Amino acid sequence: MPIHERDPWREQYFEHVACPADVHVPTDDIDAFRWNPAHRWVYNKLLVAESQGLECGLHGLEPATFPVFAKPVYNLCGMAVDSCRIEDRAAFARTLRPGQMWMVLLEGEHVSTDAAVVDGRVRWIRHTAGRALHGGMFDYWTVESRRRAPLDAYCQAWIERHLAGYTGMVNLESIGGRIIECHLRFTDQWPDLYGPGWLDAVVRLYADRHWAYDDNRAVPGYSVVLFGPHGAAYRHPPPELLRAARDEPRLRSVQVTFDEGRAPETHTMPAGGFRLLILNTLELGAGLEWRRRFARHFGVTTPGEAYPSLA
Repeated sequence: MPIHERDPWREQYFEHVACPADVHVPTDDIDAFRWNPAHRWVYNKLLVAESQGLECGLHGLEPATFPVFAKPVYNLCGMAVDSCRIEDRAAFARTLRPGQMWMVLLEGEHVSTDAAVVDGRVRWIRHTAGRALHGGMFDYWTVESRRRAPLDAYCQAWIERHLAGYTGMVNLESIGGRIIECHLRFTDQWPDLYGPGWLDAVVRLYADRHWAYDDNRAVPGYSVVLFGPHGAAYRHPPPELLRAARDEPRLRSVQVTFDEGRAPETHTMPAGGFRLLILNTLELGAGLEWRRRFARHFGVTTPGEAYPSLA
C-alpha cells in the first residue's frame, strides 16, 4: 500500500485503494517533508507568514503590539503542540523560547483547505471549517460542498506563486482568510467524505501528474471529534460497541485515535485534551449521537456538556 499512513486507525481508508508499487503518496508531514526537498520550505511557518506580509518574528524579537500567537517554526507532528496566545510583554518573556516564532493574532474562521496541484497550478480545491474549542481542540469539522470564492482565489494565488513545479496534494490551514500553515499532503482525517473515487484520483495525480475527478456530486460531511482530559490511561471501546458503530449506516467511519499499549504522554496531543475518537458522517446529528455513546464508555464529557476538568 504505497499510500503511506503512519496512524494505524487511518489505514482503513487506503487498504483497498489500488496504487502502483513505485508510486508513493504521503499522508504525513514527515514523509512529505523528506520527499519534497525543493518545496519543503513551506513547513517553515515563519516563511509562510512572511510570504503574506503578516507581522511575525522569532524568539528574542519582541512584537510591537500584543496579543500575538506563538508556535514552533517547524512542527511535523501537528496537533498545535507548544502553541499559545501571548497577551503581553511579561508573558512573552516568560513563554517564548528558541525554536519558536510569534505572529499577529488572526481572527475569524479556522479553515482547512485541500487542493490538488499539477505543476504549481490548482486543479481541485475543497474547504473544511473547524468549530474550535479551547487549547487546540476542535468540536467537529464541516467538509463543505460550497465554494468560498475569496478563499479559493487567495489559496490558489499563493500556491501558484510559491509552489511552481510542484505536483501533488497540498493542505493549507487558514484563519480569517490568511494562511497559517502549509502541508505537502492532503488531510487524512476525512478522505472518505470527499466522495467515491476521490482517492483513486489522488493516486493518478502522483502516478501520471494529471488530475481528473468529477466533484459535481459533492455533499457536506462532518468529522466529529471526542476529547478527554490528559493524564488518564484510556482503553479502547469494547468490540461490540465499535462493531455497532461501524454497522451504523449513517456513519462513514470510526477512528479510535490512540494506542492503548503506549503511555498517554507519548502521544502527540493538543494542550487542551487527549483525542480519543473521530466519527465521520454525512449527518451531523448521527455523529453527535454516537459521540455521546462513546463518551459514556470513556467516562468523559462532550463539548455540549463542556470540559469542566480541562477549563
